[in-house]
Amino acid sequence: MERWQNKVAVVTGASSGIGVAIAKDLVKAGLQVIGLARRKELIENIRNDLPAENRSHLTAMHCDVSNKENINEVFEEIIKEFGGIDILVNNAGCGSEGQLCTMDIDNIQKVLNTNVMGIVSCTQKAFKSMKERNCNGHIINVNSIAGHAVFPGLPHQLPSTNIYSPSKFAVRAINEIYRQEFREYGTKIKVSSISPGLVDTNLLFDDVRKAAGECMLKPEDVSNAVMYMLSTPPHVQIHEMIIKPLGEMI
Repeated sequence: MERWQNKVAVVTGASSGIGVAIAKDLVKAGLQVIGLARRKELIENIRNDLPAENRSHLTAMHCDVSNKENINEVFEEIIKEFGGIDILVNNAGCGSEGQLCTMDIDNIQKVLNTNVMGIVSCTQKAFKSMKERNCNGHIINVNSIAGHAVFPGLPHQLPSTNIYSPSKFAVRAINEIYRQEFREYGTKIKVSSISPGLVDTNLLFDDVRKAAGECMLKPEDVSNAVMYMLSTPPHVQIHEMIIKPLGEMI
């Protein structure tokens, strides 16, 4: 991780769960981290809990990744204040319980705007910064095992993951498109996707949590994998990584 010392990393969805773990580990690794979330105050609380010598390395900013105007404003501010972006971790995500056949279309649209368009909008901004400076940047998309297999739900119950799994399948395709585009643009930018199995966060629906029992990853497990991705030498790109808790049924 030595080559990332004092570099700038942006982490979306940094107010809870996996985002918190990643932001903390990046700060410990010596990076300047900008945590983005709708609940900026939660990131500020996390910063205040860091050792005094590390607090200046975490900056909290409000950002709703489903809102492209908000993204434009925030990323312009980041680039103006910090000079550029070296790492982007697209971690923000959401889900909405219900059935695709009957649920409110606005709830479906919110999930797509966050899980798909949020990645596209944030990546465009980070890519522009990396390409203009010809830097060895890295973009990491936090996907899900739901992007590889559709959760069947509990027996004799309506499945409730609806558009979440399709949105994560889209992330897997987007990751490959970025790999091809970054190559043809002649950049040195890496792109990686990490697909965890079930992680013990507040994003889990109740029926999924019930089915999983104690068989879940911790947010720190995902962050450890992200740190490994970043630690690879410049010529090595981990394109897709799947991690599961031991004994997972999915």
